[in-house]
Amino acid sequence: MNLLTRVGALWLGPTIQSAGFAVSIGLQSLAALPHLPRRARTTLDQMHLVGVKTMPVAVMVGFFVGMILALQVGLQLATFSQQESIGLIIAPMMAIEMAPLITAIILAASVGSAMAAELGTMKVQEELTALNVLSVNVVSYLVMPRVIALTLMSPLLVLLVTWVATLGGGIIAVSQLGLSFEGYVNNSVESMKVMREWIPVPRFLFDGLFKSMIFGFVTAVIGCASGMTATNGAQGVGQTTRSAVRNAIVLIIVLDFFLGKVLM
Repeated sequence: MNLLTRVGALWLGPTIQSAGFAVSIGLQSLAALPHLPRRARTTLDQMHLVGVKTMPVAVMVGFFVGMILALQVGLQLATFSQQESIGLIIAPMMAIEMAPLITAIILAASVGSAMAAELGTMKVQEELTALNVLSVNVVSYLVMPRVIALTLMSPLLVLLVTWVATLGGGIIAVSQLGLSFEGYVNNSVESMKVMREWIPVPRFLFDGLFKSMIFGFVTAVIGCASGMTATNGAQGVGQTTRSAVRNAIVLIIVLDFFLGKVLM
């Protein structure tokens, strides 16, 4: 029993405490939404940082992932003389699964780590304490614009990655599988016409965009919450940055499974 107590105190306790703090930060960010008009400039700046600055990496990765997926799936389909169906697979697979997941991991590694490092540096330099002394709502001033920016920009990046990846798959379909680009595009468009009864958006696209919004929100909350718990100077900032990226990626993968199960 003493061993279980020590294990709980050393591992479960800090984990539960960190998770609870992150949930609290997320709820406070949602509660601070009425302050958004006052934080419009800061939010736009954050949208530029998390969206426009990340776009080149997301586009490059998405393009090559689309080509890899088309090559591997196309070669397998070719063994059954079904390579013409590659367009029916690549577009929906990228829209509902690969594009949201790839974009979320890129954002966690680049944007989430940056948020953790920024707020962590402010925490160890006692700038957050100074803001509290001045009666400034830290969550409204620093966290909420970052959360909103990443939540809104994630679906836009997913749209771009889906389009670029489908284009990359088309290049492989033409150059490696001997298919016509027009036929590939027609199959891709046809595969995206599956609609839901209650929303006028293609089902695969809607599911992917919905998941990407959740991933963006989770990444921003974890990054900000991790930074606000930093201690022990520069070493503590490095530790919180690593934990922010690790926790965000793990939670994104877990949520991807459960959201996919619910949406399907």
